[in-house]
Amino acid sequence: MIEKVRVQKFIADCGVTSRRKAEELIETRHVKVNGRIAKLGDKIDPKRDLVTVHGKPVRNTTEKVYIMINKPRGYLTSVTDDRDRKCVTELTKGIKERIYPVGRLDKDSEGMLLMTNDGEFANMMMHPRSKVGKTYRVTVRGKANDEMIAHLINGVVLDDGVKTQPCEVEVITTDDQRTVLNFVLYEGKNRQIRRMCEAVGLKVIRLKRTAIGTIKLGMLQTGKWRELTEKELSKLRSAALRSDKDEDSEDNGKRGKRR
Repeated sequence: MIEKVRVQKFIADCGVTSRRKAEELIETRHVKVNGRIAKLGDKIDPKRDLVTVHGKPVRNTTEKVYIMINKPRGYLTSVTDDRDRKCVTELTKGIKERIYPVGRLDKDSEGMLLMTNDGEFANMMMHPRSKVGKTYRVTVRGKANDEMIAHLINGVVLDDGVKTQPCEVEVITTDDQRTVLNFVLYEGKNRQIRRMCEAVGLKVIRLKRTAIGTIKLGMLQTGKWRELTEKELSKLRSAALRSDKDEDSEDNGKRGKRR
């Protein structure tokens, strides 16, 4: 019996982009199956059907790549940019496989960024149910008082009206000129830390991601990359799967209470 897979999963498995981005490409009519425009939900036979993205055939790759890069400020977390701005892929030209960022760091932020051609891994790490903590060293202008820190920890309402989830915030150093904070977030809204700080009256002047889960950036130089070890990959996968199971257990508990 032929095992068919959804088009977006096939595209992600081939290392073209993440499954979420593949869905966007399908919705914007950039994906075809055997010459016909694909729709979300379409399934294909990977061995017989021809899938193209932007007119280019998609083929499965056998070697999966997982790297950590120390993103410098000024680079976009993107594969390409139509305005010819610098992208993180310019820093990985020694890698022959087509890889893409897992999640994002905004242009003015720096630090640890994962990149891969494994769509399943990328989807696992970016899924809303994944509670893998991301650690940031954040420098803000002025002195952050106890009330500000408490608001950040308990969640603040952003400029779009959405309240952030509770997070961990610790003061590393502080004086009248600046405060250095350690943030651990379990969600990933666009420019979240900058917007959180703005909501309590603080201005971010430097933001650096230093760890994802228990995997630390360490002494990796700015603009350089290295491969993740099997042990690091195992820890990241385990953390993502554990958070998924925890949420399932919580959902089951809530259903049980309603009975």
